[in-house]
Amino acid sequence: MNSKLKDRFATSILYVIAGIICALLLGIIGYVLVLGVPQISWNFLTAPSESFSAGGGIGPQLFNSFYLLFLTLCISVPISLGAAIYLSEYAKNNWITKSVRLMVEVLSSLPSIVVGLFGFLIFVIYFGWSFSILSGALALTLFNLPILVRVMEESLKSVASTQREAGLALGLTRWETVIYVLVPTALPGIITGIILSAGRVFGEAAALIYTAGQNAPALNFANFNIFSQESPWNIMRPAETLAVHIWKVNSEGVVPDATAISNGTAAILIIAILLFNVLARVIGKYVYRLMTSS
Repeated sequence: MNSKLKDRFATSILYVIAGIICALLLGIIGYVLVLGVPQISWNFLTAPSESFSAGGGIGPQLFNSFYLLFLTLCISVPISLGAAIYLSEYAKNNWITKSVRLMVEVLSSLPSIVVGLFGFLIFVIYFGWSFSILSGALALTLFNLPILVRVMEESLKSVASTQREAGLALGLTRWETVIYVLVPTALPGIITGIILSAGRVFGEAAALIYTAGQNAPALNFANFNIFSQESPWNIMRPAETLAVHIWKVNSEGVVPDATAISNGTAAILIIAILLFNVLARVIGKYVYRLMTSS
């Protein structure tokens, strides 16, 4: 067999493997959407869930998922950006830098259930915050930090060294060069990484079962008392998310229409994660064109 035939054979195998993976993924997504989309309605998206009777919705769970995601990004993005700037621009190649990189790698490989148990012991038990949005957001921050740090560091490293030298040649300090030259140039990659990580933590369940809880009280959006359990803005209230709701409905199975609720919730979760991935590409390309044209 000559080299061209070997190349074609190997390429064909790779195409077959990629096709099998894509077919499996499309099959799973299609199966979930076919079963779940017919269950979706306005009432399903806005009504509170029912504990024993049929006809409940996912309104509080849907809001809790986005609220937790927003708080998680507010905490994790500044920390990750600071760590990425340090690792890419200031850190020297010594044992401290190697230790930081090792910790980031170890943290990224931890199972989400371990992060959830750690959050349960520290935030729920030790600090006494009980099952709350704050406990869940901090647990998701631990889960999200290594991804964001690596993405942001690679985005900053991808900036050409000539731009660093140009900023310093113009009289800017090193910090000013980072803030006004490097970060804006790396912004498309940073935004893409943030949106992709948002999609990942949006569907997280194991870490939130032990931190945010499995209870979703009815929300009164007219109640701005942040200390009230019915106020949606209270970060100390329990907050069951979409992913946790799917697990709870399937594990308990108390409501008569548990299968329909589970299918509809799974479809909403899949659609949201797909939208996160599409937005990451669209916004990343738009910001890149905007930065290159200016």
